[in-house]
This record gives sequence, structure tokens and C-alpha cells, in this order.
Amino acid sequence: LSKHMIIDKLTSIENEIQLKINELKTSSLKPTIIAVSKTFPIENILPLVKFGHAHFGENKVQEALDKWTEIKADNKNIKLHLIGPLQTNKVKFALKIFDYIHSVDREKLAIKIADEQNKQSKKIKIFIQINIANEEQKSGVKKEKVYEFFKFCKNLHLDVIGTMCIPPQEGNSKSYFLEMNKINEKLNLPDLSMGMSQDYLEATENKATFLRIGSKIFGRRN
Repeated sequence: LSKHMIIDKLTSIENEIQLKINELKTSSLKPTIIAVSKTFPIENILPLVKFGHAHFGENKVQEALDKWTEIKADNKNIKLHLIGPLQTNKVKFALKIFDYIHSVDREKLAIKIADEQNKQSKKIKIFIQINIANEEQKSGVKKEKVYEFFKFCKNLHLDVIGTMCIPPQEGNSKSYFLEMNKINEKLNLPDLSMGMSQDYLEATENKATFLRIGSKIFGRRN
């Protein structure tokens, strides 16, 4: 995609979201688009950086370090989101480059993050990943364990700002988004990370504050 096309795509998604918000007659919604730049080379991403877009998502710690270290040093407004699974042995590197981690889902990982935060004297914003459809192959905290895990994270003084989910590919995202919204309200958390290229409008309707959009901006991955 040419750089103009990438910017046009982002702008048209923003317009769509704004129309949806107008239609819902609510001014309180203002979701942030995370441009999911994983696997895309930096030259595809730079047009958005120059355009002033601030939030980007990566899946792998090493790829993020390679791609973003210099750009983040030059652009203080950029916020980087880790949206893929995080292994405990990568936590110290993740904390160096990321501002948000969306995939915190087990005690061992939470402890490791708390540890590293103390070492690096850096606070990172955290989402608890929920396995909203109880899928065997997916990571995430089971729904009935969320409150317990949330308390565990708070006791470690982690800055938990919200919950995150990846609903099943097939099927109705809307019902899962509705459920996520309810869980988030129960926990009294401000942020909700859900909605991707195929279902970001449904996510917006259910009060998502961060939308993770990749292929609809950058095109298909190879």
C-alpha cells in the first residue's frame, strides 16, 4: 500500500467510528485506534508516525525492539502496545520498549512484571486478558477467575487499567463484547481492549476504549 492509502484507510476507519458514536448518541465514547503493525516493515508504518498517529501494536518483543527503539527515541508521543502473549523470560525486554501490555493472564507473569518494574523503576499499563469464550487453545484468565486474578495483580501494585479479549473467529463477537463490558464495569476499570479489523464497530458499541486494527489499515499480512 502507498503511504497515502495507509493514511486514507486510518482516516476512513476513524470516520466510521465517529458515525457509530453519533448514531449511539453518546459523547462519552472515544476509542483509541491501535494500529497493529506487527510483521509490517517500518517503512509501511512511518507514514502514520509522520501523520501523528501515536498508538501502535506489536506481537513480539524482539521485533518491537528492532523496529521501534530509534523511532520511539525520536517521537516521544508514541505509545507501544504488546498485544501478543508474553513469556516471563522476555518481560525485562518488554518493559524497555512497551507502554502497555494487553496479555497479562497468569500469576507467574504478573509477579515477573512487578519484579522488573521495581528493577527498572518504570510503571507499565496493564490489561488482564480474559478467555471470554473458554477456548481450550487460547490464553487468558477464565471468566470465573477474573476477580481473584485482578486482586492478585492489585496486591502486586500493578497498574491494571482494563481487560482485553480475543473472541472466537467464527460466531458472534457482539455477545462476547457485551459480556466483557459487564466484567469491566464490575471491576470498575476505565479501559477495555477489544475489537479488530472485522468487528471494531461492534466493539465500539460495547464501550471498547482501545481497538486493535491491523489488516484494515496496512493490508493483508504475507
